[in-house]
Amino acid sequence: MNNILQDFIELTKAGLYCRYGDFYLDPQQPVTRAVISHAHGDHAFSGNHQVYCTKATQLFMQHRYKKFAAADFHIINYREQFSLNGVTITFYPAGHILGSAMILMEYSGIKYLYTGDYKTEADDTCESIEFIKADVLITETTFANPELAHPNAAEEIRKLNTVESNIMLGAYALGKSQRLIALINQYCPDKKILVHHSILPFVHIYEQLGIKLGKYQPYDRKVMKQQLTGNIYIVPPMVFNSYIRAINVVRVFATGWQHLQKGNGLHLYISDHVDWQGIIKTIEAVNPTEVWTLHGDGNQLKNHFENKLVVKILN
Repeated sequence: MNNILQDFIELTKAGLYCRYGDFYLDPQQPVTRAVISHAHGDHAFSGNHQVYCTKATQLFMQHRYKKFAAADFHIINYREQFSLNGVTITFYPAGHILGSAMILMEYSGIKYLYTGDYKTEADDTCESIEFIKADVLITETTFANPELAHPNAAEEIRKLNTVESNIMLGAYALGKSQRLIALINQYCPDKKILVHHSILPFVHIYEQLGIKLGKYQPYDRKVMKQQLTGNIYIVPPMVFNSYIRAINVVRVFATGWQHLQKGNGLHLYISDHVDWQGIIKTIEAVNPTEVWTLHGDGNQLKNHFENKLVVKILN
């Protein structure tokens, strides 16, 4: 019997709201109770009163927002149950970045699984995704297009070996940069990695939490000036975009988005989101009765599962 509550999660101005437990998932403005899947800025906002998240998410938020991170943090371990107003909640690894969590909510015998952002590919710099069964899967659809398949990250990163000149490598400061440091150390061992100062605190938190990234050093202008080959300078998007005419470097931006590859010296498709196959694999593993979609366009998923599975578009 299907007792799925169609209003269990609603998209409001403040974000995803669960009225039954009176809490928000990844709220977009300060709220009383926030259950936060991971520390990227579009999911983890400052100023919430009570925040429920993993230890890594807390550390990243505290670095970014300092004393405005939250009034109170409640640190939740993976697979540890807690309850908010009668809704039982459990975190499972999402494989997106370090500390990212899928949030399983149980209420009146029905299981609702919110993915946050996630990926199914192997990544040594974060916990591997863990699939659990649920009645409703609430999934991101950032890349939910059957024509989009992310290439293998190891094969992509090896492209950097074909570039002799110094490389300016644009990447998100949290998650992507750390994954790139580890991948370059593994697959491009002859390259020297220089890291922009704004990325270093996140790197140090990864190391503090036991993640081994390999060799790197803080950016030094002299190194890039004196050695015109063999260096990879990892910078955040804002810095990458402001050095549009940087000389003596090949500009590369690591992303799954095609439009962000335009005009760069090399295309580097490395994404921390699921592609179409990853979403299909997740739906098979979770085996839900209904799929609710968020972030991106769920229409192709809806068409794909027509008459087989209920797909509801939340956004």
